[in-house]
Amino acid sequence: MHTNLKELKPAELWQNFALLNAIPRASKKEEAVIQFMIDFGSKLNLPTTKDDIGNVIIKKPATPGMENKQTVCLQSHLDMVHQKNADTDFDFATQGIIMFVEDDWVKAKGTTLGADNGIGVASIMTLLAANDIPHPALEALFTIDEETGMTGALGLKGGLLDAGILLNLDTEDDDELTIGCAGGIDVTIGGNYKTEKVDPDAIGFRITVKGLTGGHSGMDIYKGRANANKLIARVLLSAAEKFEPRIKTIDGGGLRNAIPREAFAEIAIHAGEREDLTALINREAEVIKNEYQSTDPNLSISIETIVTPETVLDAVFQFNILRTIAACPNGIYRMSPAINGLVQTSNNLARVLIKDEEINILCLTRSSVNSEKMDLAKTICYNFELAGATPSFGGSYPGWAPKPEAPIVKLMSELYKEMFKAEAHVNAVHAGLECGILGTNYPDMQMISFGPNIRGAHSPDEKVQISSVQKYWPYLLETLKRIPEKH
Repeated sequence: MHTNLKELKPAELWQNFALLNAIPRASKKEEAVIQFMIDFGSKLNLPTTKDDIGNVIIKKPATPGMENKQTVCLQSHLDMVHQKNADTDFDFATQGIIMFVEDDWVKAKGTTLGADNGIGVASIMTLLAANDIPHPALEALFTIDEETGMTGALGLKGGLLDAGILLNLDTEDDDELTIGCAGGIDVTIGGNYKTEKVDPDAIGFRITVKGLTGGHSGMDIYKGRANANKLIARVLLSAAEKFEPRIKTIDGGGLRNAIPREAFAEIAIHAGEREDLTALINREAEVIKNEYQSTDPNLSISIETIVTPETVLDAVFQFNILRTIAACPNGIYRMSPAINGLVQTSNNLARVLIKDEEINILCLTRSSVNSEKMDLAKTICYNFELAGATPSFGGSYPGWAPKPEAPIVKLMSELYKEMFKAEAHVNAVHAGLECGILGTNYPDMQMISFGPNIRGAHSPDEKVQISSVQKYWPYLLETLKRIPEKH
């Protein structure tokens, strides 16, 4: 644990967060953190099980005097998004997250922090280990693979939980109580293409887009931040209006749920066009930087010479795929007509890799309206089919319909006002939470999501606010004290 973290309160919570962050826990590579959590529950002599898909459930009896209260399920996901800056030397498979304190924030050095959802996991760990915190009977549910498909929640069977109330600790604003969320679907574009030999008098260039803000492809999609994949296509198309650039490779973005921050393309052009192309790219860079100066102040677009590629994309395929990427819907598709300020439907063009005669393009389409989600996903597929690519769907999950009349919503809203002398924002979010999926097998369970302030999730700028954790923690404890009795 970093020295500065040892001084933070509540000490047990931060200590558990540090223990968790020492474990590599990328989505779909959670074997180590699953075993860590099994060992944690077993050492406490609490009933601990792993279900068929890898979710871990730890149960703890009520403290004396609270046996007649409703059982509460505390739920968070074990996996985290592994993202790092291009110039950061870090191996997520073997290294623990390097944390530090800066002012009122805990941050990581050049990587994601894992506060999403590690602070929730650490909170539950602290409650399970405590001997001096009053609470009803608890069922701790640690799900896997939330970030890349929610397969843990999707695979959780009915009958494993007895709780009547679920507290999901995966919200990133401490004044919000979330009671609904969007569903999503993965759109994957694959295929192959032919290549051609480069002209003998050609020279090679690399065009790089970097320094973008990025962020969560659901929670941050309304902020109008630049998408590196869209920008690289825009720059290449601008060059194609005056020259004949031939593309070797396009490589941009990474995970579906992260707004892409970097992209590059390797191209070949006629040697005599070197200076004019460089001037055009620099002019285009200034135009784009001006457009995004408020959302992406560190955006940069550069061009440099490289070894001339030997082969490039077939000319017809290059023409079609570049325009299809440029035409792919990205960002907000429709705002909710029913809930003011809520993004209803969006798409994130998350990953573009065109290399070695193979296409790999990843999108994440979200909507709180399932029919509109599918309509937009199909629209994206139709576009890429026209370019000769092969689209497919996967990882579909449902949204979570809000139930503002639920007793837990009333209880926590009134408690928030009592403790903090302000109204909580009861809302739905344009992001994937596991509550909607869990509700399919547990339809009678009341659900609500809350948590401390986390900023920059899914990016190396991720940070969690110390004072907000110190606000959220007593709110969670007081909520557990006030859980009503069983009917």
